[in-house]
Amino acid sequence: MQIDVERSKKVKSILVTLPKPENDKSPYFTLAEKYNLKLDFRGFIHVEGVSAKDVRKEKVNFADYSAVIFTSKNAVDHFFRVCEEMRFEVSAELKYFCISETIALYLQKYIQYRKRKIFFGKQTAQDLEDVLKKHNKEKFLFPCSDVANEETQRWLQENGYDFTPAVLFRTVISDIKDLKDVFYDIIVFFSPSSVQSLYENFPDFVQNNTRVAAFGATTQQALLEHGLILDIPAPTPNAPSMTMAIEQYIKQANK
Repeated sequence: MQIDVERSKKVKSILVTLPKPENDKSPYFTLAEKYNLKLDFRGFIHVEGVSAKDVRKEKVNFADYSAVIFTSKNAVDHFFRVCEEMRFEVSAELKYFCISETIALYLQKYIQYRKRKIFFGKQTAQDLEDVLKKHNKEKFLFPCSDVANEETQRWLQENGYDFTPAVLFRTVISDIKDLKDVFYDIIVFFSPSSVQSLYENFPDFVQNNTRVAAFGATTQQALLEHGLILDIPAPTPNAPSMTMAIEQYIKQANK
């Protein structure tokens, strides 16, 4: 990673714009310990469920679908929540297509994993391509938020799959105004919505020496549109994860 020498001041603190992990296995904790960093987590956005009543208004009938595509744990939680609110009994024949194994395993919270038809990819809808090809006659339900992953929807559309997006939860800007006088060497973003939150909470935000890290093309684009300098992009060929990209940066900046 080539870093801007003029901006490469020593990194002592990092703010990750996500809720704090429930356990201490996050690679961010390992990173903080290794380089003696102050590490804070703070969700810049949060999710609120859409009521079953509002889902009914959209005329989405869950019984019409033979398969469901999950791209997040939130989608899993809110699908089963809405099913419960509707008193809709999920068929044992329903097929589950998950964007990653982590999300597939998360289904155990709601169903008998070994007795269901569950398929998963590595990280994107394209990873599911081979599996989906064998099931291209299915009618797919795609539970999502109001800021749904356009990339996944576009890919499903372009490849001719019969799918229906169902907005089951909304992404809401969190109140983070208490961070006004708190400064970090690196702030890490994961979605365009978290960038929007920064500017809704702090319209006059000035980057100065704060380094910005961003995961994914849409997040990076949102930052650039606000005129911010993107110091640490991920994923890259040399750094497939955000923590790897940050560590490569710190190795150079903290020499």
